[in-house]
Amino acid sequence: MEWKKWEVPDEVKELFTVAPRVTVLKKREEIVELAMKDKKNKRFVVSYSQGDKHLNEAEVARCKNGLVINYFEKYMRRRDPECTVIGDNKDTDKVKFNSIYNREFSDIRAETFDWLKTQDLALLPIKVGGDLTGYQGLLVAPDNAGFFIGGLADLQGILDLDKLKEPFKPITIIYLAPIFRMTHFKGKQFVVHNRCEDIHEIFSYNLYPGPSAKKGIFGVLLQIGENEKWLTLHGSTIQVQTPYENITTIFHEGASGGGKSEMLEYPHREKDGTLQLGTNAVTGKDFSLRLTQNCVIRPITDDMALSLPSFQNDNKKLVVSDAEEAWFIRLNHITKYGTDPNLESITIAPEKPLIFLNLYGVPDSTCLIWEHTEDEPGVACPNPRVIIPRKLIPNTVDGPVDVDYRSFGIRAPLCTRKHPTYGIIGLFNVLPPAIAWLWRLVAPRGDSNPSIIETKELSSEGVGSYWPFATGKFIRHANLLLRQILNTPDTRFLLFPNQHIGSWRVGFMPQWISREFIARKGAARFDPKNMEPARFPLLGFSPIVMQLEGVTIPEYFIRPELQPEIGKKAYDAGAKILNKFFKKELMKFLSGKIDPLGKEIIDCCLQGGTIKDYLDLIPMRW
Repeated sequence: MEWKKWEVPDEVKELFTVAPRVTVLKKREEIVELAMKDKKNKRFVVSYSQGDKHLNEAEVARCKNGLVINYFEKYMRRRDPECTVIGDNKDTDKVKFNSIYNREFSDIRAETFDWLKTQDLALLPIKVGGDLTGYQGLLVAPDNAGFFIGGLADLQGILDLDKLKEPFKPITIIYLAPIFRMTHFKGKQFVVHNRCEDIHEIFSYNLYPGPSAKKGIFGVLLQIGENEKWLTLHGSTIQVQTPYENITTIFHEGASGGGKSEMLEYPHREKDGTLQLGTNAVTGKDFSLRLTQNCVIRPITDDMALSLPSFQNDNKKLVVSDAEEAWFIRLNHITKYGTDPNLESITIAPEKPLIFLNLYGVPDSTCLIWEHTEDEPGVACPNPRVIIPRKLIPNTVDGPVDVDYRSFGIRAPLCTRKHPTYGIIGLFNVLPPAIAWLWRLVAPRGDSNPSIIETKELSSEGVGSYWPFATGKFIRHANLLLRQILNTPDTRFLLFPNQHIGSWRVGFMPQWISREFIARKGAARFDPKNMEPARFPLLGFSPIVMQLEGVTIPEYFIRPELQPEIGKKAYDAGAKILNKFFKKELMKFLSGKIDPLGKEIIDCCLQGGTIKDYLDLIPMRW
């Protein structure tokens, strides 16, 4: 009954009093056992009932290396980007609950509490944003949702109540009620943020942890930062150490599928040790290069990067630290043994059992990360995942750290003369700060997104690429991002495509190979003499010559318009697609509350500005 001492609302204590059983979880081991309900179970079906509605949501299998979770519905295996709504009446640009259902959320909230009162409950005190924020949170869940509870415990970390000097006072509470997906929301994933005076409530009406256990907490941090004028950014961070022991720090942002998790990986090599940069989809030609020694990768963040005001120093660089204690790693590109030996070794024989999603799991066997669940016969689920505690990942670096390069990733489609698309981005581009800001406003999701339910070819993830998780006003975030760029002029900006460069299929090689090149360059400035403006201004500058370990990268990888399968005409057609997209997405930022400099930058884009025009607005430190 220790929860009686907690500083939570009386109605929450009443919920705990009425529920048949309440367990306060303190150790990861008991959560893993809870996920199977008892030690004898090898398979367990997570199910719920209310009235005449019954929901079999997922099956949990106990394997040698962890718990393997598979959802019965294909729809539940990816995040629905439209699932987040707002239940309160505070400032927001997000869809409000009452605008969809023509009733106040307070009614559903009361029904949720009534349902939870009938359940055996598990309570999980968590950290919010790691140790550096000092924020505390709480999960209230049916105790048969052990795998969901374990995922949140790993991602944010279990709060040790015995070490608290003051009573436990959560700033956020997540209430888990999966059955409401069927009884109230027509089977759809639904996450409601209800921002009360002292507590940010999150009502999770589904069991996929992406929108709530992970992105829900992201939304809490974004709301706090919006109020206090700081940001939790959406990106992975690494220190790259060359064979000569020089260290370069890269922070890689982007929409879902933009290569954030992949930035933490070593380049995938062929059997002969070469790196295959790409295969031409038209001619079948391959291009490979030999790199005798990789740089050493030292991971810092995977997805959520705190940038607190207290981090800032005199270096005029962006400073970030991890907001998570575990990483939710996508595995769709791991299709066979040997693709990523580093990740395979971590997951096959981990120090502690892991949580796997959307992978084949046979009790008492070893779950293999290249054996993906099929959405239908012969079609693999595009979003297999594993949650890996940060402590199990070799060479991790604790922040805060200064960032040398801030990159942005986009999934680029195949582009040819016959079928021009926006897949016209070269191996890497250097962006002026003003253009880099625009990319963070429009944040393209790109082609064939594996992480979310997607229906459009090119759509926006929204400001910062974190907008699907935010709860406030997008103009405020646009202004915060611009001020952050202006205050950190010594952090430079890059753009990486993945999947395709024009007519070449490249996977994530552009960012891996460019990372090796950038790391060897280190803190040295780009030589303007080796840079030329890209044919399309919003792509900034392209290197004229790029050499890596004595190998010259063919210029058609750097400037795709030189590919005979594309040419300038198809390139320009692709540029028109991007240009139209940028203009459409930027129009909504032209309100009276946008920063005056931001308005000038947006106007520059809308009027077809040149790179020089953008440089006049914000000078660039090469």
